[in-house]
Amino acid sequence: MKQSSLGLGTATKRTRRREFLDEMDRVVPWSALVAEIEPFMPEGKRSRPPFPVESLLRIHFMQQWFTLSAPAMEEALHDVPLICDFAGLGGWDDRLPDESTILRFRHVLEKNKLAERILATVNLLLGAKGLMLRSGTMVDATLVSAPSSTKNASGERDPEMHPSKKGQQWFFGMKAHIGVDADSGLVHTMRGTSGNVNDVVEANSLLHGQEKDVFADAGYQGADKRPDVKEDVQLHVAMRPGKRKSLEKTDPVDALTDQVERIKASIRAKVEHPFRVIKRQFGHVKVRYRGLATNTAQLHTLFALANLWMVRKRLTGSLA
Repeated sequence: MKQSSLGLGTATKRTRRREFLDEMDRVVPWSALVAEIEPFMPEGKRSRPPFPVESLLRIHFMQQWFTLSAPAMEEALHDVPLICDFAGLGGWDDRLPDESTILRFRHVLEKNKLAERILATVNLLLGAKGLMLRSGTMVDATLVSAPSSTKNASGERDPEMHPSKKGQQWFFGMKAHIGVDADSGLVHTMRGTSGNVNDVVEANSLLHGQEKDVFADAGYQGADKRPDVKEDVQLHVAMRPGKRKSLEKTDPVDALTDQVERIKASIRAKVEHPFRVIKRQFGHVKVRYRGLATNTAQLHTLFALANLWMVRKRLTGSLA
């Protein structure tokens, strides 16, 4: 693979996209991820030489960062020198991956559940650097909308997506359930379900087994009574809003209870950061594909990249 050089000289303007790619180039553990993926790649003996795995992985990650489909990614490789440079391609004699090649690489990741390995490999690196302590976990879920239109080839909505009500509003799509390290705010576990699955159903599956305390909002009331509850774990679930409103602030016991709720809320606040990164920084506000498994695989990759983004300053400091 051609060595990428995102600086490109002093005459090149340091755009936000260039700065972003430069930062991510430094913090993504490319060699470790390539080692996980390479055994599953076809050898390509009967056709043209295959593209380097790292180049295809870089292209795949750019699709997640910039919300690009396979055809749009192919066009970007031809139109945007920075994109080509980051992929390690673009010499005068280089051929570029077409949309079919980009799509086949994604299918390899999905078929072999490599997106889960990407998240695990990233977290192993972050744990080795002391950025994930695993003494406590926060759990939460977010809705990811899916197209509800039936104006498509099959004439139907995605059967694996379902409606869900949040407050007084209905949504159609899936849910991303995450377990987040209470100290760092990094995602260690992710589960994808249809939108109608109650948050509390997935609560205990989001724990890694080493935590002593678990923090959750009021939607997880009853998680400690489920058959899959983990032993020796203290569950700190927020009081229901209506019950908290009824507390009498002049009463010493109620005032203390309200103060405890404030502390629990301040701890839980970190769980929102990964959602903000994938939705606002990476622009993932709607599912991109049909099917729960495919979209869940993408979310595993997105949260792995979100973890790296959230600690990039600390990582680049340790790499300097």
